[in-house]
Amino acid sequence: MRTLTINIPDTVDVDNKDIAMLISTKLYEQGKLSLGQAAEIAGLTKRTFAELLGSYNVSLFNYPASDLSNDVSNA
Repeated sequence: MRTLTINIPDTVDVDNKDIAMLISTKLYEQGKLSLGQAAEIAGLTKRTFAELLGSYNVSLFNYPASDLSNDVSNA
């Protein structure tokens, strides 16, 4: 796993856990991380991470609507 160092101004009121959650939810939303990988980065269990996704406006179901339409057509 890579390590990234980010310099954030002291005036920004965000702790390290919040930053890890923000990064992991965004990468999960973009499909770059699995649920398990994102949860690991955030330092949470998969279940807890999944439960918190909604509070970051990220859907647990990371599935494009176009794929869903195709699946319904092919059913």
